[in-house]
Amino acid sequence: MTNDGIGTAPRSLPLILARELAANLATPMFLLDATGMLVFYNDAAELMLGRTYAELGAVTADEFGAMLQLTDVDGTPLRRRDSPAGIAFINREPAHRRLVATTLDGRRETFECTSYPLFGKEDQMHGVLAVFWKAKS
Repeated sequence: MTNDGIGTAPRSLPLILARELAANLATPMFLLDATGMLVFYNDAAELMLGRTYAELGAVTADEFGAMLQLTDVDGTPLRRRDSPAGIAFINREPAHRRLVATTLDGRRETFECTSYPLFGKEDQMHGVLAVFWKAKS
């Protein structure tokens, strides 16, 4: 398969369109492909996460989640499969949650995150789009 310029993901119209959407919005977003690879996050996400996507590169969702050290707001470690992106990926349904993460430059921040599975024709799963923002106290 050919590469479409979004990390290691094979050519996928829903992923291409989701990347284009994310790249042109000031809302922080990241994109996982159907294999569970982090294949893109936008400039707004770079500012919130503290590292550019070019510096990080394509990593698995598990590696990305481990880097972020996700917890519930009460400090309980959050299993990646219980994160909004994990739920969207595994259960193939949208999910939202307030969570705490360690940014890639070491800050602990509280975020709201909503994730959506990306389906193509015939319910083929193409990946997950996660939208997040810094939570208000």
